[in-house]
Amino acid sequence: MYKKVVILGGGTGMSYLLKGLKDVPIDITAVISVADNGRSTGKLRKEFNTPAVGDIRKVITSLSNIDTPIKEMLEYRFNTSSDLDGHALGNLILTAMLDITGSLKDSIASLSKLLDVKQTVLPISEDASLTLMGLTKTGKIIEGETEITASKSKIEKIYYKEEPTVLKEVLEAIKEADLIIFSMGSLYTSLLPNIICQDVKEALKNTKAPLMYICNAVTQPGETDNFKVSDHLKLINKYLIDKKVEVVIASNSNIDKKIAEKYSTKEQKELVEIDYNNLKLMDVELIEDDLVVVEDNILRHNSLKLSSIIFSYLMRK
Repeated sequence: MYKKVVILGGGTGMSYLLKGLKDVPIDITAVISVADNGRSTGKLRKEFNTPAVGDIRKVITSLSNIDTPIKEMLEYRFNTSSDLDGHALGNLILTAMLDITGSLKDSIASLSKLLDVKQTVLPISEDASLTLMGLTKTGKIIEGETEITASKSKIEKIYYKEEPTVLKEVLEAIKEADLIIFSMGSLYTSLLPNIICQDVKEALKNTKAPLMYICNAVTQPGETDNFKVSDHLKLINKYLIDKKVEVVIASNSNIDKKIAEKYSTKEQKELVEIDYNNLKLMDVELIEDDLVVVEDNILRHNSLKLSSIIFSYLMRK
């Protein structure tokens, strides 16, 4: 029987992780945040009163075993002067299926079957009005995921306007898991929106599965400036109840100087440093490797190498 792995996250980071992990002999349940309110997803949420579907689309595409042109079609964004402008086709399909089935979970299952997805994809909640909130260190309250990302102020706390109703299937998956993975990606708008739900906190507190974090390769402007690996862990642990991240995977890659300078000057992003002494004090297992690759001048995690590391960890547990 395959070992059961639950992955919490959303966005591009999670889709890259799953791209490699889908071919590993494990049972994956991917749990996706649904509070995004920007671009195509934001427009659809306002018009149809739905949870966010954009990150779900990305994950389904990554897990799909169909031909590449079909995947590209799902990710296609319309460029037009009409109301279709900016919409991703996959978002429109998911919204249509949601209107037909009345359930985001069932819509995902139907699209997953159509696109030959072998793993389970679940939204953290089906609440249509889910709104992410941020409290800055200066006491300012920010409403909306997109607004939090755009804010230049340091975030002190992340929370929901109203407590979400977490899918029971998510809680059951956490209870039965052999490993819980916190995916790389935006801490404040992709990962933490899953962890801050009270029911998820309780489930993570009671699970016997170890908690693993795949650390971001670079910092995120306005959110994790100057963060080292231990700072990412401390932020995650802050939201957990009587539980800590037990193992962290971090990249020790050396990046081409020109690309590093581009990230530093144009995007205000720096490579996340592994601060060994602080991690030792935190009593967390560190797994480090050369994990960063360059694709079209963009730094990405090597999904195949990551998958190998995760599978090796599972096999020795």
